[in-house]
Amino acid sequence: MDMRKKITLTILMGSIVLSLAACGNQSADQSAVQPVSQAQGREGAASGSTVKVYQQTFENSVFLGDSITEGLSFHDVLDEKNVLAGAGKTAEFALEDIEELVKRKPKQVFIQLGSDDILWPTDDPLTYAMNNYAKLIGMIRDKLPEIQITLLTVTPVTEEAIKKEPRYNTIPDFNLALENLAGNEQVGFVDLAPIFKDSADMYDSDGIHFKPEFYARMLDLLKEHVK
Repeated sequence: MDMRKKITLTILMGSIVLSLAACGNQSADQSAVQPVSQAQGREGAASGSTVKVYQQTFENSVFLGDSITEGLSFHDVLDEKNVLAGAGKTAEFALEDIEELVKRKPKQVFIQLGSDDILWPTDDPLTYAMNNYAKLIGMIRDKLPEIQITLLTVTPVTEEAIKKEPRYNTIPDFNLALENLAGNEQVGFVDLAPIFKDSADMYDSDGIHFKPEFYARMLDLLKEHVK
């Protein structure tokens, strides 16, 4: 074999070796990336599955409340049909939602009001709110005699929020009044305080409203109270 043929053969063999090495490296890279992609898929499926469980569990329930409650549908944790809430809603304003509540025909209603009642411009916001709460319970019972009614406590706010609005200091008093009202009216009552024991980073930037994590924790707590 002359020198030119040897050189040509050497170059050809070198090219084959390099090609095989490149293919091997590409396969190794693909196998390294693949598990990450699969893990991401499982995480997404788990999240969607959890939301579906919430929606099934609370399928026959309606959450009646203010902007705190509205976060359930805003963050897509529950369907809008299960949430009857809005910013600035007080127990008095919620009386206007009775007809809509009746149309939805829920088996259970969770009432989460108070964050705005505390700020209502009246001489005695607490008494004023409890009177309207009692009216609300009575009207719901009148229209939906078989419905289960459960009152939820007013959620706490951050220290920074209290500095800006000192009236939030009355939240504990308001919650005690709610508990007493629930006993007098013989309706359900759930204290949401346990949700906040292990986590303080669920608050939105205003220190009053919440990130999606809060709503998942709240529903985990409430699912045991679904009738």
